[in-house]
Amino acid sequence: MAEETIRLTQLSHGGGCGCKIAPAVLEKILAGMTPGIVPSQLLVGTETSDDAAVYQINPQQAIVATTDFFMPIVDDPYDFGRIAATNAISDVYAMGGTPLFALALVGMPVKVLPLETIAKILEGGAAVCQAAGIPIAGGHTIDSVEPIYGLVAIGLVNPAHLKRNSGARPGDKLILGKALGVGVYSAALKKDALRDSDYEAMIASTTQLNTPGPVLACLDGVHAVTDVTGFGLLGHLLEVCKGSQVRGTVRFADLPLLARAREFVEAGHVTGASARNWDSYGAGVHLASGIDDVAKALLTDPQTSGGLLVSCTPETVTEVLSVFLQQGFSHVSVIGEIGEGAPGVDVI
Repeated sequence: MAEETIRLTQLSHGGGCGCKIAPAVLEKILAGMTPGIVPSQLLVGTETSDDAAVYQINPQQAIVATTDFFMPIVDDPYDFGRIAATNAISDVYAMGGTPLFALALVGMPVKVLPLETIAKILEGGAAVCQAAGIPIAGGHTIDSVEPIYGLVAIGLVNPAHLKRNSGARPGDKLILGKALGVGVYSAALKKDALRDSDYEAMIASTTQLNTPGPVLACLDGVHAVTDVTGFGLLGHLLEVCKGSQVRGTVRFADLPLLARAREFVEAGHVTGASARNWDSYGAGVHLASGIDDVAKALLTDPQTSGGLLVSCTPETVTEVLSVFLQQGFSHVSVIGEIGEGAPGVDVI
């Protein structure tokens, strides 16, 4: 890990997708808003808390538009830029879209951070955009108290291949593309508890672009896709279940975890966002008697640049797993299934 004179994580009150406003608070804020214009071309808006807005421009093309930004989750500025850019572009992939270009969102304490550090953050974001094959075509900067970086990401999708988070069906299997535990690792990082190998594993996960999305979108047996970020696995699966009017089951023993995630939770390295997440949506979750507090912390752990969560027919599972594995997602796992019943999640 690169040593910085000023630790980026010490300049922010929270890091990565753990900075998100708690789900229950966000719901109250949005509930008070007056409904705006909803044209027929707006295929996806705010109604199911999906990953991006989608606006149809002709029978074969729709624009995918999203934005994501946050405070540092790591101290290395280049890595922070890479993680933030990867996370933002992920929402385009989650809709089945292909990214076109990005705009940078930059807020920096310019009197505190060296200009070279700020430049490294932007350089990291640009490197990920280059890997995704897209330009950073502009953006906006402000002088802020805390360092903030992210992107507006714009993409295209064929409306026939659009994958929403509200299409899951009873009988579907649930597949998760990345290991859980990023929030736990970030908490351990702040306490200097990560080994170099742990940090490398965290960076490898959070900077891996969710490129299987557009390929999965072309499979008829794939019914719903979302990415797991700040609300944790349970929060984003609950959004799928509520939007689809189905009930999900997760088998905790089948969840892919970063190698030391459980160990770090047992040592007390848990983000405050994990508890806020549970307080917000725990009423919609039933935990089996064998699911302990460590497991609950991992299920609610905020993931920064997390994996795709896919709901597909049993017959499509092998093909979905193959797509992930061919693109280097070694932790991809079948973690549960979708059934009938009141919208919610059972963890067994």
